[in-house]
Parts: sequence; structure tokens; C-alpha cells
Amino acid sequence: MQELVRTIASALVDHPSQVEVNMVEGEKSLVLELKVAPEDMGKVIGKQGRIARAIRTVVKAASLREGKRVTVDIIQ
Repeated sequence: MQELVRTIASALVDHPSQVEVNMVEGEKSLVLELKVAPEDMGKVIGKQGRIARAIRTVVKAASLREGKRVTVDIIQ
């Protein structure tokens, strides 16, 4: 799951080496914290949050196999 988010985000940004994905795992949930360079933040979020919503949708579809609730947070 972590690699999926890293791959998607790296394809969107100008500085793919600065993409970091941290995983915080709970009993029934998983939080993926996506961190990118400040100048790439707009590219990951997109207009009106469309790119961020699409990333979350893809991750949610992939997480159905694991049976856990996955949340993607974009942090600075």
C-alpha cells in the first residue's frame, strides 16, 4: 500500500526524490502520511482536491483486499 502511494505521488511531482510515505498502523485502520516538497503540494492536491481524492479512491479500492480501513493524509 505504501509503495502504491509513493509510485502515484512520484509520477505527479517535480521532485520525486523528496516523496515520503510514512505508515501508522492501528488494529483495524492504517494511516498513510504523504509528504512532498512544498512547491509540489499543489500538484498532489490538484484543483479543488481532485487529485488527492483520486489517490484516496485508488488506495481505498486496493485496501479492500486487506480488510482494513486506509486513510491517506497529505502533510507538510
